[in-house]
Amino acid sequence: MVRLKQKRRVFRILAVVVLLAAIFYIVLVNFLVSAALVPSFMRRLESFQRITDESYAAQVQTSDIQINRQLALNHTNEWLKTVRLQKLTAVTGDGYTLTAVEFFPDRADEQNTAESGASAGQKSPENSAGSHKWALVLHGYTGWKEEMYPFACWYAEQGFHVIVPDMRCQGESEGDFIGMGWTDHFDCELWIDYIVSQDPDTEIVLHGQSMGAAAALMMTGEENISPHISAVISDSAYTDAYSMFGDKIKEWFHLPAFPLVDSARIALLARGGYDLMDASALDAVRKSHTPTLFIHGSADAMISVQMSKDLYDAASCPKELLIIEGAGHGQPQDKDPEAYYGAIREFLESAT
Repeated sequence: MVRLKQKRRVFRILAVVVLLAAIFYIVLVNFLVSAALVPSFMRRLESFQRITDESYAAQVQTSDIQINRQLALNHTNEWLKTVRLQKLTAVTGDGYTLTAVEFFPDRADEQNTAESGASAGQKSPENSAGSHKWALVLHGYTGWKEEMYPFACWYAEQGFHVIVPDMRCQGESEGDFIGMGWTDHFDCELWIDYIVSQDPDTEIVLHGQSMGAAAALMMTGEENISPHISAVISDSAYTDAYSMFGDKIKEWFHLPAFPLVDSARIALLARGGYDLMDASALDAVRKSHTPTLFIHGSADAMISVQMSKDLYDAASCPKELLIIEGAGHGQPQDKDPEAYYGAIREFLESAT
């Protein structure tokens, strides 16, 4: 009888330990999801700033990159003083308001319309210069639209209308979870619809960097992709969110990817409504028919250059690959702007 009571006591203790361990594990998994994908939570933890600082520290800090970057920013700031622009808003199917800025092709005789605004269902002011060329420029993870303005400047100077959105949950756009390209590639359909409403004869270039590039590639894998999308510029893309999440759990939180990534996948599906396994640019490009230029820096410490090589190899569409030697993550345009923009110009001339 005494032994039986002891066994029951041990069993109860073990049961409590297992329960507490399970609770701790569930809390840990949800903490990781929030710490990596919920900007408001990330800011409270200061993980947003830490990730930003670590990302910057991982960049290549050579003088040529710094000089070219500053020149691009100076040129962009001068351009912003005169460019015609307006702010746009659009509401997603799940009720979030997204924000973007529309830039018009350069016309020196027009006034800046920065204070005007429109919803994605309204007609914008007169479309400039009769151009049917549009670019949708997409920022990366924990980014914001303003950091993509140098790209917008270049496209506008080539005669493009340009839309630069804040992806959901970032910048001025609402949302609960960063979409890792998956929710974003659906959200981008709102901007595509807006462009077509302004110009039924439009040809649209998707230009994304990092997560924005992954979102653009995911759009090309959809069966009902808009026929108006004529080309993709994929800069520093990752193959899939599942792999990236595993890498960053190890890098940022010093925890094992297994079994945490699979557990986080379940938690995100329950809380955020999407599956990390669905967020695969690699699966998308296997089905793509959209001409795509893949660009990556050889010294990228955030997303391995091998990922762009894998995407290029898997892509079933007309494609080209440009590796910029010595460039870190999101730095190809600053390491060698002539090669970067020259390759884009030539690619678009042949693809559109």
